[in-house]
Amino acid sequence: MEDDLRIRAMTLADCHPVSEIRVEGWRTAYAGLVPRSYLDAMDVDEDAEKRRAMLSNPDSPVRNLIAERAGQVVGWAAYGPYRDGEVRTGDAELYALYVRPGHWGDGVGEALLRAATERCAAAGQGRVLLWVLKENARARRFYEHHGFTPDGAEEPFEVDGVEVPEVRYTRVP
Repeated sequence: MEDDLRIRAMTLADCHPVSEIRVEGWRTAYAGLVPRSYLDAMDVDEDAEKRRAMLSNPDSPVRNLIAERAGQVVGWAAYGPYRDGEVRTGDAELYALYVRPGHWGDGVGEALLRAATERCAAAGQGRVLLWVLKENARARRFYEHHGFTPDGAEEPFEVDGVEVPEVRYTRVP
């Protein structure tokens, strides 16, 4: 089903559809992993405004890709330099990869992941790292299937006062 899929750079017009995908993705993928109060409080318009501000910042090192099928935004990926606290390193980080839930399993995530990692490699950032919720078995299987492995690093991610552990994955070409 990848043949009608187009990967392109994100534009300001994509911010609202990306926020819909992000909020719907969180509510679907993180149900039971993240406090329901947090998921219910997520607001698409507020998230879209944050995306517009980030995308409009010319100094931002974050790159955003869109997956589009039949004129509809069906996925989004964000990547850039790895963040070690406030320090950017020479490695790359996949900050986000979300696919509209109705399109899970039809090649959108794989195409976005491939496009992001190819761009990182072309920029001289061969090693790519990412963080994933420890209990998000579906995402962990996806990344493992695509050559990422947990490297032993783990950090708590606080959501509405609840610590939700994340694990770091690494892929070296």
